[in-house]
Amino acid sequence: MHVMAGVLCDGAGRVLLAQRPPGKHLAGLWEFPGGKTEPGESPQAALARELHEELGIDAGPGTPLIRVPWRYGERGLLLDAWKIAHWRGEARSLEGQALQWARPEQVDPALLAPADRPILQALRLPRHYAVTPADWREAEFPEALARLRRRIAQGGMLLQLRLPTWSRQAVRDLAAALLPESRRLGVPLLLNADVEGARQLGTGVQLKRSQLSLLAERPLPWRQLVGASCHDAAELAHAVRLGADFAALSPVLATASHPDAVPLDWRAFQALAEAAALPVYALGGVAAADVSRACEAGGQGVAGIRGFWGEP
Repeated sequence: MHVMAGVLCDGAGRVLLAQRPPGKHLAGLWEFPGGKTEPGESPQAALARELHEELGIDAGPGTPLIRVPWRYGERGLLLDAWKIAHWRGEARSLEGQALQWARPEQVDPALLAPADRPILQALRLPRHYAVTPADWREAEFPEALARLRRRIAQGGMLLQLRLPTWSRQAVRDLAAALLPESRRLGVPLLLNADVEGARQLGTGVQLKRSQLSLLAERPLPWRQLVGASCHDAAELAHAVRLGADFAALSPVLATASHPDAVPLDWRAFQALAEAAALPVYALGGVAAADVSRACEAGGQGVAGIRGFWGEP
């Protein structure tokens, strides 16, 4: 079943949510408005029709955001979300559903229908995901702190503290020193593999491949980001089952750090990203400038080390 979802974005940066009414499946949960396509109907035409019937608006052209394959029991669907920035008329409830406008960062994912949570995360997450270089030394803590502060000041990214030669406490201390600025400037911090440190500090966590396979449920509350390091379809599917907010899929291209790893290439990345029910970053051999290529292939953006730290 092909279902369209309209992500209406107003001039104040808010999006429109509709509450599923009593008597319907998932009653009481919130979702992005839309509905099923009719046979022979194009996605854009179906979305325009559904938004007119449900909200009384005439939607302008939209842009694809994310496609979410999902199963509710025996029923499978493809939730096809498009961003809509322009429409005529005032959105109003025509089918008895409650409506609310909210900024994406203020929406509690736990209150959304499960298939709509990846749409919210695709809205929230930036296009770039920077990972700290592995050769930074713990003895150079002040220099690392200054460099990270300069990077945070640029905004528009996720930032993972992956410092394999550092003690766990030193990484936590670094994160604690960065948190006031990262929160003020909207640059989420993630610790590499340290779930307990993330829980204590209120940061996100990037799960290693080995951790992912051992978990049976989401390790952090919904307000804290959970990323999953994945290499194939099975790992991506497990990340979805855990309720991860996004995945980093690698290696897309050949990398100097892992010369023996067989790269996916962009075609395989696209097939895996489009089949995954969560936002996916391209990782491995990619640079910040490859973001358009990653998005064209159905990804959320690019993640990496090399090419993300050009300034001294």
